[in-house]
Amino acid sequence: MFYHISLEHEILLHPRYFGPNLLNTVKQKLFTEVEGTCTGKYGFVIAVTTIDNIGAGVIQPGRGFVLYPVKYKAIVFRPFKGEVVDAVVTQVNKVGLFTEIGPMSCFISRHSIPSEMEFDPNSNPPCYKTVDEVRLNKSPLGNVLLRRILQVLICTNIGGLVLGGIPVHTEYRFLFLL
Repeated sequence: MFYHISLEHEILLHPRYFGPNLLNTVKQKLFTEVEGTCTGKYGFVIAVTTIDNIGAGVIQPGRGFVLYPVKYKAIVFRPFKGEVVDAVVTQVNKVGLFTEIGPMSCFISRHSIPSEMEFDPNSNPPCYKTVDEVRLNKSPLGNVLLRRILQVLICTNIGGLVLGGIPVHTEYRFLFLL
């Protein structure tokens, strides 16, 4: 899920930044350009931890800009198919659940929710619940679900064997195995 890996990035710098703070400007621009982004190969870049090397700049002909190759280490979030992750329920409606898994938003269709759970629009807040009142709803802290990733960065499914709920304040924590 979370990995500490070495990455490379090129920083394009305008001539107005050339001067005594050049290296600090390159570092700041690296943080701004890569933190919070997502790449298909490595996942979401959470934070740059170290900058290993800022290479020699290459002047761009006809523009005056300089391109700096930078090697750095970063913590990335990369979910894999079959991995179990925590998901916080953020919204519940008749078509399904919206959850957040770290920086990733995820929709769980009502067709993927176990059939014994039905949507109750009259409860406050609206929720999916079973006959014996086990609920999946949004609370001030959000419900936390342990999820197994079925398709990376697409949709997920919470159908299957429900192992039980554990009370956490006014919420429920579920483990769904698929």
